[in-house]
Amino acid sequence: MKKIGIVGGVAWKSTVDYYSAICRRSEHWRLASNLPGAPSIPEMSIESLDINKAIAYFGADGDDRSWCQFDDYHRTALKRLEASGADFALIASNSPHHRMEAIIRGVGIPVLSIFEVSAKECARMGAREVLILGTSVTMNSPVLREKFSKYGVEASGPDDEATRASTTRLIADLQLGNPDGAAERLAGIVKASLQKQFTSQPLVCLACTELPSAFQELKTLPTFEVEDVWYLNTTVVHANAAFDFAASKTR
Repeated sequence: MKKIGIVGGVAWKSTVDYYSAICRRSEHWRLASNLPGAPSIPEMSIESLDINKAIAYFGADGDDRSWCQFDDYHRTALKRLEASGADFALIASNSPHHRMEAIIRGVGIPVLSIFEVSAKECARMGAREVLILGTSVTMNSPVLREKFSKYGVEASGPDDEATRASTTRLIADLQLGNPDGAAERLAGIVKASLQKQFTSQPLVCLACTELPSAFQELKTLPTFEVEDVWYLNTTVVHANAAFDFAASKTR
């Protein structure tokens, strides 16, 4: 198998979820293949970043120079993974993918886009409209919308500023390890958005690696249903794509 490089730490609990998801996927693959012995887990290297630095380095859209520190911070981590022998890499966070094109300049190994694999999965499920919930950067990202549009999926964050603010507050609480009432809060955010901006019920894309932890019993699944609403867990979808790439013959 190819060696996987993971840029993690943004946030650290999400990095644990990525590692666990890749290992679980390896176990399921071995069982499905009826192979003897312990599951063969891909080799992995993890470059763990400081989430506070990453957030402090956020720039302003429309001003590429303002993103230089953010881009360099993630690019340097990818280059360290390349030097460690990783055959490809992934960034275990949604927000940096808004800057993916700039971040991967000069990186000599493939980097799997979480926006790309999530858009593909939404299209495979037959979704035509997707509600994006994540950080302000992600919910506003034209890069994300373009990736989804390429697969015939219309993606949009909440129109209402109060709903967006509620989403970012929930993410902050989950990052601090405060999951109490998170599922109910998330359901309220979804309900408010569905009532105000959609004529049909869209798929809800949890485009922040912290948000699936609102549903502790379901967060290991790539998709799940709660109260007639279908959710896409970008963490597991991305991790599964990483394992599939590691196990494939594609270079």
